[in-house]
Amino acid sequence: MTISGDTAPRQSTLSPEDIARFGADPAAAFAANLKAVRQRIAAACKRAGRDPATVRLLPVTKTVPAEVLRLAFAAGISEFGENKLQEARDKQAALADLAISWSIIGHLQTNKAKYLVRFASEFHALDSFRVAEELNRRLDAAGRDLDVFVQVNTSGEASKYGLHPDDLPGFIARLGDYPRLKPRGLMTLAVFSAEAERVRPCFRLLRELRDRAAASHPGITQLSMGMSGDYEMAIVEGATVVRVGQAIFGSRPTADSLYWPGLA
Repeated sequence: MTISGDTAPRQSTLSPEDIARFGADPAAAFAANLKAVRQRIAAACKRAGRDPATVRLLPVTKTVPAEVLRLAFAAGISEFGENKLQEARDKQAALADLAISWSIIGHLQTNKAKYLVRFASEFHALDSFRVAEELNRRLDAAGRDLDVFVQVNTSGEASKYGLHPDDLPGFIARLGDYPRLKPRGLMTLAVFSAEAERVRPCFRLLRELRDRAAASHPGITQLSMGMSGDYEMAIVEGATVVRVGQAIFGSRPTADSLYWPGLA
């Protein structure tokens, strides 16, 4: 679901803090970074013998202020991924005049499902029947459907959300009880490490789980995996959606653990 509105952004006023973080011309920086990321995606696809068109780039905009996102939109970015529902809701309200597609990619509490239903086009972190039931109820009242990705904990870290791989088949089998939810694929967060031999098995496991799930649920074809530090590896292992933030928008002023439990 894309929020309709004017295609031309209103004038954006940058604060001194914004300029210190993003530079005097954020739109130009974002456009250059976006081009570099797309080139790296294409190179990773070439190594894997894949068509770059099979990989979707989802820019992750957490901690980027709404006024700066206006400049990102002007630079050609119209899909925004957010972890925290409150942050996403505030930004969507501030940018409602722009044709932006919003994805929620972080853990969702049931009491916030009503807000997600109002504006999000997809949800990447479904991992409980309670959330599925609440989303389905709210979506039915709104008369709309929602694309979802089922989150799987492929690293085995207790600090992370997501289903245990063994619980995935039973979970997917029951999603038909929630007809407003449209399962499109699986999502994971790999172990946070610079060591490829630790990261790659997480991506490989998700691909194997997707292949098994697709045998009985043909609509589950997508793999949402890979972030700024490992998206090229994820592409080689079959990612169809890569969630990239810092490689486009620069480093964040907050610790990763604020958005991803268990990360330093």
